[in-house]
Amino acid sequence: MILFTKLHGNGNDFILIDEYGREVIPEAEKSAFAKRFCNRRYGVGADGVIFVSRSRQANLRMRIFNSDGSEAEMCGNGLFCVVKYSIEAGHIILGEVQIETLAGDVKSEVRKHAKGVWAKLDMPVSESFSELKLYDFEVFALDVGVPHAVIFVDDLSLPISEIAPKIRFDPVFPMGTNVNFVFVEHGDLKIRTYERGVEDETLSCGTGAVACAVIASRLGKVGDKVNVQTKGGLLRVYINDNVFLEGTAEIVYEGVIR
Repeated sequence: MILFTKLHGNGNDFILIDEYGREVIPEAEKSAFAKRFCNRRYGVGADGVIFVSRSRQANLRMRIFNSDGSEAEMCGNGLFCVVKYSIEAGHIILGEVQIETLAGDVKSEVRKHAKGVWAKLDMPVSESFSELKLYDFEVFALDVGVPHAVIFVDDLSLPISEIAPKIRFDPVFPMGTNVNFVFVEHGDLKIRTYERGVEDETLSCGTGAVACAVIASRLGKVGDKVNVQTKGGLLRVYINDNVFLEGTAEIVYEGVIR
């Protein structure tokens, strides 16, 4: 019997397994577990599975496996879900929190919010980005803990499921990439994101919001405080010496896998 918690951040949804006290899913089975139970017809249904455990160097350790079974370096909305769950489980308290990820330790400021908790994440962002020409698109590539391709468009009603996979699997990205389409409006952004590992468009992508905001800011399209509207809801990005992502998460339900 496996206990799990279903959470989402702006519709980017996850199955969370608490391994803070003990390992629940053996290491060799984690990938297959994610692939099976993220299936929306035959499993629980989710964009990914998050494992929360103790860390020797931070307050918590977070690992995330995508719905295709691959392990991701980190995930912005996933981090919001980890914070939300861990506050309620008593693993952390309000204030400054540090979370270990494959992309490095992420610092978070955790405060009370109307939905329970609010978090502001100090995101790892590369100092430089690349500009490429792919499939008639001007593509900006930036690593924000995970790789992202950013494409500015005049119309977001594009057939993303047809266009994005070509860029996502292009050899110029050895590890693959997430693909974001961005529309700039009055200093803010509207985005759609095709996620690597999910191999589909998701309702929201926290690291995608950061990548889009940083590129747009460096190109002079927006300021240093950016509202990023995703299909699932609003995220805020603050850009100064560091880059911060602000958002929340909600617990949907708790369940048991037999």
